[in-house]
Amino acid sequence: MRGVRSSGHTATVTSLDASPTTGAATADDAAPDLATAIAAASADAGADVFAHAIDIDSGAGVGVRADDPVVTASVFKVPVLTEYVRQVSAGDLDPASRVLIRSGSATMGPTGLSVFSDDADWSLRDVATSMITVSDNAATDIVTGMVGVDRVNATMAELGLPGTVLIGDCRVLFDSMADDYGVTDPDLVDELMSADPARIASLSVCTPTLTNRSTPRECARLLQLLWTDRAADPAGCAEARRILGLQVWPHRLSSGFPTDDVRISGKTGTIGIVRNEIGVVEFPDGHRYAVAVFTRSHRFGYRQPKVDALIGTVAAALVGRLARS
Repeated sequence: MRGVRSSGHTATVTSLDASPTTGAATADDAAPDLATAIAAASADAGADVFAHAIDIDSGAGVGVRADDPVVTASVFKVPVLTEYVRQVSAGDLDPASRVLIRSGSATMGPTGLSVFSDDADWSLRDVATSMITVSDNAATDIVTGMVGVDRVNATMAELGLPGTVLIGDCRVLFDSMADDYGVTDPDLVDELMSADPARIASLSVCTPTLTNRSTPRECARLLQLLWTDRAADPAGCAEARRILGLQVWPHRLSSGFPTDDVRISGKTGTIGIVRNEIGVVEFPDGHRYAVAVFTRSHRFGYRQPKVDALIGTVAAALVGRLARS
């Protein structure tokens, strides 16, 4: 979405979910040593961190500020994907149906259909795939329009994720940015943010209560449900896992797990000062972990490699702590 446009598998469980099926927790925060290490890494990168990790099979969890509301940015596309596969399984949507995208009609964005110059004719399945793999905003708004924001929110509540709420699609978010700046054209927002970066933190899209939102714990829990066939039927969950496994971005979560035998599936999110990724880390020995890391940078900039790397560092630290249990 953008503005408008550790190491190893070893590390002690400090927080346990009371039940893998409810996501209730008996404790929340990481142990002091882990929290201190994460705080130091966050300070060095210049960002605040909110994160949670779950051992998908045991239900053990560990996190920092795991229940704080966070801005999802493009991570909201995972709840949309979840509702999409549920409606396909129910027969409400046909993934092979054709979607015609007229040139000039697509929601703005830096990838996918948003940057195409000509008409495109895709299957709905491919549109949903592009929504996740390259974070295609235009594809997202097509799928969101078909499944319905209200149905996404109802499904999140049904799954026990009441803090995961959508107010709208990408176009709604971009329009809110334009409204905050008092302009009618969202294309002007990038220039305005660069001219007044101190204002970005107070924009609606950077304020959890005013935009698409969740918590780190709920995002990790949603991934756990998708990986255990409980967010939808088995076929639907398998399709969601397939698509999430095709995401192309290697610079955030994956940076914490640099060996090729570790499988990473996930979804990034970026808007204003917010940089996130949620995903599943699967090791050759069969252990698998759902991880959600959200950050708020202390300064605005589209290129922030230290914050991107921080997401991988925090993810690896949390997974390592769970793996040593």
